[in-house]
Amino acid sequence: MNPQRSQLQNGQQHFSWGPIDLVIGAQADFGNHENFIQQAHDDAWSRFQNILPELVKELSALKQAIRASENNPFDGHIARNMWQACRPFSAHFITPMAAVAGAVADEMIKSYQIYGIHKAWINNGGDIAIHLAPNQVIPIGICADSYLANDNLQQLGSFTLDGQLTISTKDPVRGIATSGWQGRSFSMGIADSVTVLAHNAACADAAATIIANAVNVEDVRILRRRACDVKDDSDLGEHLITVYVPTLEDELIEHALDNGLMMAQTLKEQGLIWGAILVCQQQVKYVMDMQDPLPTNILSMTNPATIAVNMA
Repeated sequence: MNPQRSQLQNGQQHFSWGPIDLVIGAQADFGNHENFIQQAHDDAWSRFQNILPELVKELSALKQAIRASENNPFDGHIARNMWQACRPFSAHFITPMAAVAGAVADEMIKSYQIYGIHKAWINNGGDIAIHLAPNQVIPIGICADSYLANDNLQQLGSFTLDGQLTISTKDPVRGIATSGWQGRSFSMGIADSVTVLAHNAACADAAATIIANAVNVEDVRILRRRACDVKDDSDLGEHLITVYVPTLEDELIEHALDNGLMMAQTLKEQGLIWGAILVCQQQVKYVMDMQDPLPTNILSMTNPATIAVNMA
């Protein structure tokens, strides 16, 4: 399969190739803004066509667990950034693949960090890299149920947002990522979603993986299988992943979320993330300092599950 490029009805670009699926948007406020945006899109497309071959060259090594004692062993720029984003979590089992979607988004957003583009976003299957010029803001829409939202989008052409975060230039956030047991990547935990805000998408991606793994309890009703039995080339090998979570009692869900919250709080104290929203079966916990320039309606949200850029 060759890389594919198309323009969506809302003017956003869609790049896809194998496992990489990007929705790209950009805005400019100059009279000839279309020239700036078109140039950025063309540059991004040129870069996109080299990304998958670069990653495939080092794929076997990218699937190996990271050890804090070793130096970065990779040659490719994206592979090196994947390793760097995951290294702080090497006390847990993690491979650079935990940050692949975010690292690709980070690489692609570089094409839009140019004069004339005042905001841009790369959404790689829910892992998002953001560019903001000075004095800009970008709204981030929050969906209570990403699967229901996708069905409504396909059938009705629209869906309802349950809340909205607003990221501004002054905020230390340029990456957002979501992980959970029902997502496209495997999870060892039971979170429906863990959404992380960090200084770039690769770091958010890796942290979301670690926190989602920590949202967990032991219960015989939760079904787990070896990752290699679900997908023979999984980087998780024989580690157990969650394949089914029944409706659980509230106290079990709260306990699982508290486990994840402790992890999220530790990562925030270490400066690895700016905030996180954890969701499991209608229960929500989050970590963000109230003195931070918080999203205005974060406290009123119930059951946020997936974050995707929703430009007004």
